[in-house]
Amino acid sequence: MKIGVVTFPGTLDDGDAARAVRLAGGEPVALWYASDDVGEVDAIVLPGGFSYGDYLRCGAIAALTPVMSAVVEAAGKGVPVLGICNGFQILCEAHLLPGALVRNEGQRFVCREQKLAVENADTPWTSGFTRGQVITIPLKNGEGCFQADAETVARLEGEGRVAFRYVGVNPNGSVDDIAGVVSESGNVVGLMPHPEHAVESGFGPGGADGLRSGTDGLTFFTSALESVLA
Repeated sequence: MKIGVVTFPGTLDDGDAARAVRLAGGEPVALWYASDDVGEVDAIVLPGGFSYGDYLRCGAIAALTPVMSAVVEAAGKGVPVLGICNGFQILCEAHLLPGALVRNEGQRFVCREQKLAVENADTPWTSGFTRGQVITIPLKNGEGCFQADAETVARLEGEGRVAFRYVGVNPNGSVDDIAGVVSESGNVVGLMPHPEHAVESGFGPGGADGLRSGTDGLTFFTSALESVLA
């Protein structure tokens, strides 16, 4: 199964995302921001980083690149799309997901091992989890505060479109502790924490077997592969 990994100017986690795809058993396919064609991929990942140096607004310039036109078209056809951190910001700027990510509460960059509650386990990226499961995923952002108007938040909550919620501490001031959301169609997911940094024991966050043993992030990628095969 082929999963496209998009690189924009300023992307820095595309290599990690490609590695996560390989560890899950898939074939990563490099997608370049200047191309208006994503090819024959089964899913797409928009990885984290600082596209275009976060100038204007995080993700705002990247959302206007040729590849995003192709990503929007693919998403409309049901292709699973995952936006991680800056990728989440880009998906919001491209209107594939609602809301916006703004400067963290307290104006500080946050880097921590973050506990999340899985709120929606019915998407291609979360089907390997169970609703209510608590996972640990690394978090690193300066503009990860999810905000939306009251009507949009109520709709997300009422329709079960909150994908993940921060547990224990809200690291950036996101409304309703929201860490990730799902599109109305269900195939597009965005979240601020980085699952690609929790895919191999010895290199991730703390887990049940101790320091650096956490691999909860791998389930995002195995879920996508299994959903395509189903």
